[in-house]
Amino acid sequence: MTAVTERPPWLKVRLPIGPTYERVREVVRRYRLHTVCQSALCPNVGECWGSGTATFMILGDVCTRGCRFCAVTHGNPRGVVDLEEPERVAEAVAELGLTYVVLTSVCRDDLPDGGASVFAETVRAIKRLDPSILVETLIPDFGGYPEAVAKVVRAGPDVVGHNVETVRRLTPLVRDRRASFERSLRVLGTVKEVRKDVLTKSSLMLGLGETDEEVVSALKELRSVGVDIVTMGQYLRPLDAPMYLPVVEYVTPERFRRLEEIAYRLGFLYVASGPLVRSSYLAGEAYVRAFLRRRSLASA
Repeated sequence: MTAVTERPPWLKVRLPIGPTYERVREVVRRYRLHTVCQSALCPNVGECWGSGTATFMILGDVCTRGCRFCAVTHGNPRGVVDLEEPERVAEAVAELGLTYVVLTSVCRDDLPDGGASVFAETVRAIKRLDPSILVETLIPDFGGYPEAVAKVVRAGPDVVGHNVETVRRLTPLVRDRRASFERSLRVLGTVKEVRKDVLTKSSLMLGLGETDEEVVSALKELRSVGVDIVTMGQYLRPLDAPMYLPVVEYVTPERFRRLEEIAYRLGFLYVASGPLVRSSYLAGEAYVRAFLRRRSLASA
């Protein structure tokens, strides 16, 4: 795999500064919560926190898997679960005045249900606080167990996401050996089987050596299981260390736009495609636009 090192000019991000950013950081610290923004070294932390948005990462910050693109700490959490975390997340949501909340987690293969029950309880805690708050859950594959997926879906999230991360051919290289492209498709399909009305979402990283044909094939497979929303963004190596994959290509904004047009033609309700797009980036706007598009199509 040939790597490129110099970043192009379009990969500029907003510095993490400002009063709103500081407020979000202080609330997250005080409630002893984790965010994927910090743990995964997300390049958009300045923009999202600066606008009062954060993606809460529940179930701790130690992942049982070792994907080669992810900066989250890997290890064995040894079954430890913070049973008070769902209520603390809800309290933080209330203090920040959020109307759209994104919940994600590390993989917890050390737990019987992969942490699905904690996901479900966190959704319920937020909805008890205010049923009008929109909740998006970005879930792991829970070991491929449909009942664990169903447990989260039945708790009432408005959007359920699960990321395939990359194209089928590169999955064994990019993701942990316990993950698979096929299993991820089954997870997304299970969501729709449990609740047809819930929006489903997935994400692809580009720049790992995939071809456009492979990306389009992945998009078609996502649509085949009813996925409504897709995001596509540039893979950025978290740290210059051997365990992380190098960047093969910096994908141009023009190519991202072409793939966005193709995705819309395939029937996705909403597509976010660009170098700095991430699966939970501007999630609230994505949901609203997807909803309006769906309503427009239904009335046409």
